[in-house]
Amino acid sequence: MKENINMRTKSEFEKMRNSEYANTSDREIHKSLTEGKRLVNEFNQTYCNGPLYREALEELIPNIPASSAICPPFYCDHGHGVIVGENVFINMNCTFLDGAYIRIGDNTLIAPNVQIYTPIHPKDAEARRESIEAALPVTIGNDCWIGGGVVICPGVIIGDRVIVGAGSVVTKDIPDDSIYAGVPAKSIKKE
Repeated sequence: MKENINMRTKSEFEKMRNSEYANTSDREIHKSLTEGKRLVNEFNQTYCNGPLYREALEELIPNIPASSAICPPFYCDHGHGVIVGENVFINMNCTFLDGAYIRIGDNTLIAPNVQIYTPIHPKDAEARRESIEAALPVTIGNDCWIGGGVVICPGVIIGDRVIVGAGSVVTKDIPDDSIYAGVPAKSIKKE
C-alpha cells in the first residue's frame, strides 16, 4: 500500500470554512477575527462615498466590485468570507457572521438591519461548553431584494429573483422567482 505523503491535517480555520466543527479558540481563527474586528471598526468610522470609504470597504471585503456598496455601520466576523457580486447594495446596520462563505449575487438589494448567520453550535449542552462551532455557507442569488430586519439562518440558499419580506426569518432554501415572508418565512407568491 502506498502512503500519501501529501496528506496533512486540516487547520481549524479550514475546518470552519468547510462546514466542519472547529476549535474557535484556535490561533489562526482568533487572528482572523481580531483583524476582522479592526477592519470593521475602521470601516464604520467612514460614511458612504466619503473620502476614506472605498479604501476601507475594499480592505474589509476583498474583491468587492466598484459597482457595489455597503453602508456603514456594518458588522462581520472576518470580512474575507463575504463575496459580493456586481451592483449589490447593502444598507446600514447589517450583520454578517461569515465563518463560512456568504455569497451575494449580482443586482441584489439588502435593506437595513439584515442579519446573515453561518455559525452553528453543537446540540449537546456539554459540547457547547467547549470552544467549538461549525459554519454553513449562505448563498443569495441574483436580482434579489431582502427586506429590512430579515434574518437568514445558516446553510440557506436563496434563488434568483427572490423577494423576502421585512422581518422574516429564513430557515430553509427559497426557490427562484419566489416571494417569501413570515416567521418562519413561507411562500406567499411565486412569480
